[in-house]
Amino acid sequence: MSKADTGALRDEVIATALAMNAAGINRGMSGNVSARIDGGFLITPSALAYAATTPEDIVQMTHDGEARGRRAPSSEWRFHRDIYRARPEVDAVVHTHAPFATTLACLDRGIPPFHYMIAVAGGKDIRCAPYATFGTQALSDHALAALTDRKACLLSHHGMIATGPALSAALGLAIEVETLAEMYWRAVQVGEPALLDDAEMATVLARFELYGQRNDKL
Repeated sequence: MSKADTGALRDEVIATALAMNAAGINRGMSGNVSARIDGGFLITPSALAYAATTPEDIVQMTHDGEARGRRAPSSEWRFHRDIYRARPEVDAVVHTHAPFATTLACLDRGIPPFHYMIAVAGGKDIRCAPYATFGTQALSDHALAALTDRKACLLSHHGMIATGPALSAALGLAIEVETLAEMYWRAVQVGEPALLDDAEMATVLARFELYGQRNDKL
């Protein structure tokens, strides 16, 4: 696939990276963004400010880990690749060092069902993957396990990952996860919040399947 064929998507990857910083869920050059293409994915480059990134800087990668372009890919390309390999429904991945999500991750603490909106991430909780050095296959393996039956996870002592069928959806989920992380962090300043039980979360998840659809029973 040529650069011309991926031009609009390269622009969208950059716009998403800029938007996550503007939303306050990422700062500086941390984090990374990718989008699926035929045979691989596009990903933000390593160590380049998003404001200075051009479409030609976005790196095209194959599922075998081959990079094409004038820049080195983000050091976290492995978990992007592995998510795309394992999850055919995912077409975009956003990784951020969001302050509240990362605070919880530095405590090795996921987000339990203190609020029904936890279900937006696909399950009854948002897991925290065990720690591994950034950019390693071990980190990718931990992240993939934490994302089993989930759309988002935290990364111990690191940050968060959010996935989606499009870049806008992945970014929106990352913002929602950070909002939930902030609410949970604030709640635990007072005490341990009461949690919704598995039965209620199952009900919420079932209702989320129909959310936005016409249904007189909702």
